Amino acid sequence: MPGVLDKLADRVNADAGLVRRGRYLSARFLVGVGDTEWLVAVHEGRIERVERGPFLMRDYAFSIRASVEAWTRHWQPEPAAGYHDLLAMARHGHVKIEGDLRPLMANLRWVKDVLALPRPPAPARPAPALPEAEPIVGRYRRLVLDGRPHRVYWEEAGQGIPLVCLHTAGADGRQWRYLMNDADVTRHFRVLAFDMPWHGKSLPPAGFEDEEYRLTTAAYIAMIREFCRAMALERPVALGCSIGGKIVLELARLHAKEFRALIGVESAAWQPPWYDDTGWLHRSDVHGGEVAGAMMSGLIAPQSPPATRWDTLWMYMQGGPGVFKGDLYFYRADGDFRDRVGQIDTSACPLYLLTGEYDFSCTPEDTRRTAEQIQGARVTIMKEIGHFPMSENPAQFRAYLLPVLDEIRAGR
Repeated sequence: MPGVLDKLADRVNADAGLVRRGRYLSARFLVGVGDTEWLVAVHEGRIERVERGPFLMRDYAFSIRASVEAWTRHWQPEPAAGYHDLLAMARHGHVKIEGDLRPLMANLRWVKDVLALPRPPAPARPAPALPEAEPIVGRYRRLVLDGRPHRVYWEEAGQGIPLVCLHTAGADGRQWRYLMNDADVTRHFRVLAFDMPWHGKSLPPAGFEDEEYRLTTAAYIAMIREFCRAMALERPVALGCSIGGKIVLELARLHAKEFRALIGVESAAWQPPWYDDTGWLHRSDVHGGEVAGAMMSGLIAPQSPPATRWDTLWMYMQGGPGVFKGDLYFYRADGDFRDRVGQIDTSACPLYLLTGEYDFSCTPEDTRRTAEQIQGARVTIMKEIGHFPMSENPAQFRAYLLPVLDEIRAGR
């Protein structure tokens, strides 16, 4: 352990891709491993030197400190939940980050990758194969939302029971492509996923240039119900993840009889904020898409295949300015349902809650705490999965989802 960072420069500088990702970083930062300090000097993504301390605060821009035990756990081939990512460690109190955070957040993905370099490689996991000609069909539909016309894009595949899939904050319906290509799902379910306005292929409404996007509970519910009405869906199943998993709780409380079943993935009535998950997403001195991708990278479990991991992050890196932040207004502020989830009657509509063990935004504890207030709610904690099950590790997710869909189809 004492010499674990001594070879850091050689390992970073030999990785051309890593150097490229950090090419805008020229700074010095401190890494504390227990009582030992290392000063890392970086110029345009290359490490010029790594020195042992002690050092003064004026010697570096920011510091990242953790115990020997915490770093040891972080550097395992497949770290346990809570130790697998820098921000996960901060969320759980295992690491302390101080100083000028702008160079850190502007280059967060590079810093996290560099500090994970002492970690031995994990077993390779390939992404599931997709057919050459996919059965997914995409179209547009005009919806009037809050008195304004919107051109909403949706994709669908399959036949049978309508299954409406709700994407996560700051992303779009592409997250559900593996589910739409799963014949075990589509032979019994008509899977539909729409891009919310401002997301993916659904443009903002006319006049958006003069307003700030903010998603509210009332607007979200109205959007889902209007989509189901416009598509003439009779008692569909709603399957939502993250903000989609949260809104499922209000659908269960207010409109249960309109649905055959409700499935909340990474769902809780309230989640305490972790680090600063809104302030860095829309400002002039950092790239919002880069920050969004870097922050979300830790919400993906280490067992997820690299290809689907990076596909998931790409959706975040290309989101519209301020859109992710606007979604998180619902997730963090307007969508606090702690005082009302106890009103949910699962006899009117079954409610299933599935949460990944590596999710530190909506933790398993957050979901369990919510379910304790809802009589009849069914809770499953999914192994080797983070915050984006359907896109980060679709093969693992289907093992948990298919039994739920079978149960819904059987009417149990």
